[in-house]
Amino acid sequence: MANIIANLNKAFDSRIRLGIMSVLIVNDTVDFNTLKELLELTDGNLASHIKALENLGYIQTIKQFISRKPNTRYKITDQGRTSFQDHLDALSNLIG
Repeated sequence: MANIIANLNKAFDSRIRLGIMSVLIVNDTVDFNTLKELLELTDGNLASHIKALENLGYIQTIKQFISRKPNTRYKITDQGRTSFQDHLDALSNLIG
């Protein structure tokens, strides 16, 4: 019997990372505060999960200034989009 959970991506086990990727897959970019509010997280909690996804190459950080104020935005990478879609497909196969 084939292992039915073998294709699930361990990086998306966390509901927070799943939430981050879900938001980013449907938006071009999202800023830190918007992610924090949508997912109802603290700064530190969100930052640690973003760093983990960034280290895997799944998201990209875009730093800029808007009216002299720093603004940090995040964007899903091609690798992140593919990996997340593969994970969603594996979940679909698991429950289907």
